[in-house]
Amino acid sequence: MTFAQRVLQWFDRHGRKDLPWQQDITPYRVWVSEIMLQQTQVTTVIPYFLRFMQSFPTVQALANADNDAVLQHWTGLGYYARARNLHKAAQLICEQHQGRFPTQFEDVVALPGIGRSTAGAILAIAERQRYPILDGNVKRVLARYFAVEGWPGVSAVSDTLWRYADDVMENERPHHYTQAMMDLGATVCTRSKPRCESCPLVEGCLAYAQGQQSAYPGKKPKKETPVRSVTLAIPFYRGSVLMLKRPPTGIWGGLWSFAELQSDETIRAWAASNGFTDIKTQPLEPFRHTFSHFHLDIQPVLLFLSEIVQHKIQEDGARWFDVSKPLSVGVSAPTEKIISTVKSL
Repeated sequence: MTFAQRVLQWFDRHGRKDLPWQQDITPYRVWVSEIMLQQTQVTTVIPYFLRFMQSFPTVQALANADNDAVLQHWTGLGYYARARNLHKAAQLICEQHQGRFPTQFEDVVALPGIGRSTAGAILAIAERQRYPILDGNVKRVLARYFAVEGWPGVSAVSDTLWRYADDVMENERPHHYTQAMMDLGATVCTRSKPRCESCPLVEGCLAYAQGQQSAYPGKKPKKETPVRSVTLAIPFYRGSVLMLKRPPTGIWGGLWSFAELQSDETIRAWAASNGFTDIKTQPLEPFRHTFSHFHLDIQPVLLFLSEIVQHKIQEDGARWFDVSKPLSVGVSAPTEKIISTVKSL
């Protein structure tokens, strides 16, 4: 029995078949699920996917949606560039492909936020085309089975894994095989404590034969994670806070957040420069937010205003939000945390 046949046999018996994106399969639904599942657990994604599909059931609905509405549906998932790219890609699909998700690999991989593996997954699962994938779970399965040394982030290692991914994939049931490989890595060939006794590939797995499962795939070289600090100014007046819309790119691009003070700026100097004169300040509990490549130490400071006056910051990119009402815009996890703290005061 071949590698692929063993994987498919396992999938028929044990694979996941009742996830929301496995129902009413379309390229659009698979695409959204694949983007949400990047660096995010299935259990976390499920409620987000259901809400997203309810609000944006088609490519056209997503393309026509307001950017704030899209980001609001993504709030809490993190990696917000994924949402921005989804929105932009939906608009391009409507402009360039008459609103129909493309079915040619070259057209799919040309869309923002879609790489080789994601394009392959969409076309394999939704269109039953034979394209291999290489997400984190599949990398782990193949690296262990073939004992591929080195960190997959190195191009030579990645190229080797792509070769194996293509070699072992057959033409039979590419939609089930693709799902099976992802499931196998997520539920059996896990990062820690893999369940080798339940794996259909245990015979022939070189890492298992060596007793070296934890050695594959190779770990990313460690380096010290830098730490940055920021003070956030939170004007507060009669139950509402003032937030600013961030630039469309960069960290938290397009989201609503609080004003960041410059390193040499004090709260009172910032307040005065923006027309806030009669204020009382209250530092909130500082906290750390960790990104993939650095830590951010955040010091929020509440500014109690006695009145709202005309000030420089009151422009299109600034709005007052009532903290007692649900937000209708996208905000980052730290902003959500701060608003929750303000509500409890």
